[in-house]
Amino acid sequence: MGSFASSGASHRTLAEKAFGMLHDAIVSGALSPGERLPIEDLAAVTGMSPMPIREALRRLDGVGLVENVPHRGARVADLSVEDLREVYDSRLMLEVPAIARAAENFDDEDAANAGEWLERLETAIQREDDAASLEAHTGFHFALYRAASSRWLLRLISPLWDSAERYRVATIGVRRLFESRVDEHQKLLDACRERQPDVAELRLWNHLVRTANLVAVEMGGEELYELKPDPKSRSRAKR
Repeated sequence: MGSFASSGASHRTLAEKAFGMLHDAIVSGALSPGERLPIEDLAAVTGMSPMPIREALRRLDGVGLVENVPHRGARVADLSVEDLREVYDSRLMLEVPAIARAAENFDDEDAANAGEWLERLETAIQREDDAASLEAHTGFHFALYRAASSRWLLRLISPLWDSAERYRVATIGVRRLFESRVDEHQKLLDACRERQPDVAELRLWNHLVRTANLVAVEMGGEELYELKPDPKSRSRAKR
């Protein structure tokens, strides 16, 4: 039984490693939409046996990054305006209420953690380090959502986030997107620090919608959503 358990643990470790490698390659665009993923070829490239590769592809299919085509095997999931809308419909349904709940619970530790990630993002943008920018951007948003204190929300948001990341990287590019969004990220953090769930909700809606609309237009489609007026901005304008 001991050797059996050890073997199972080893397989899981290799499958997790294969999942991580393929996941990062797909999200970053190193593996292109529609590209075939032959198990034997991937096993040879990674130096693994086919079993953990097969398990990793199964998991990637489950989170929407890979699709299995009958009689043809696995390939990287395609990108389309229709799928983009589904991804962002779901993100808006999950992330907007999540940040409202986070803002209600936000404390000094949450603010420090999110602020640190935001500083890392700004530094990575200045250094033109795309990989570090992507990591810090993810870290910042999830530092906000984590304050909602719901593990299930994070589990549901995570695969949608990865799919959206593919669209952002493939159509807009990391630098172009993040350089224009520094102020938006700071305002999101400010709303959470000030415990203003309604403001945080509205600002995140607009933050996500601007990206979705930009990606849709870059893909040859039309804008998908309408922006909402920021009540704080309107009140300042009336003074």
